[in-house]
Amino acid sequence: MTPLESPSRRELNKAATRESIVEATVQLARERGLGEFTVEDIADAAGVSRRTFFNYFSSADEALAAPTFGFLDAALERFRDRPRGEPLLESAIQILLALADNKLIEPMAQSFLVSHGHDPVTRFQLQAFDECSDKIVAAIREREGDTLDAIYVHSLAGCVMSCGKAALEVWLAERGGDLSPSSLSRLRELLVTSFEHLKSGFKTS
Repeated sequence: MTPLESPSRRELNKAATRESIVEATVQLARERGLGEFTVEDIADAAGVSRRTFFNYFSSADEALAAPTFGFLDAALERFRDRPRGEPLLESAIQILLALADNKLIEPMAQSFLVSHGHDPVTRFQLQAFDECSDKIVAAIREREGDTLDAIYVHSLAGCVMSCGKAALEVWLAERGGDLSPSSLSRLRELLVTSFEHLKSGFKTS
């Protein structure tokens, strides 16, 4: 879909169904703990059938990791709107600042909290990061053409994703299960700071 096109009613309904499934999964994980609920429980909580659930996700673990994909995809969409020639890390920082009031931060943080240390979900989250790294490379090529060396683009994409994961780990160690507005602001601050460190070449002074 191009920027000039509006989503159809069917697309909006599908997006709403997907969101309700994800929200139900995260809520059940927070209330009961991982492994303590079934796909049927998720479907009931989301108000959909079991079959509908599997139209969107292969498992509860995949649904639980979905907010990570959603956050990364939204950030990439904003990256494509940044001006050509702008330093790439500056684009990343400005995107995070623009997400200050975006509700994508909290679902991603919730997903990370409830799934931390749970290998099946972590596998899907790592898949999200890997896929996003590839998408970053494609987005940079789309915006900048062939003006940058391949090794620069791929290295930068990998570093950006590593910085994002590092920020989440530090945030979890600092704030535990806190999802208050101030805690989410701290997560955003850590994400921005990690990119600023990368931008400066990790200078210590």
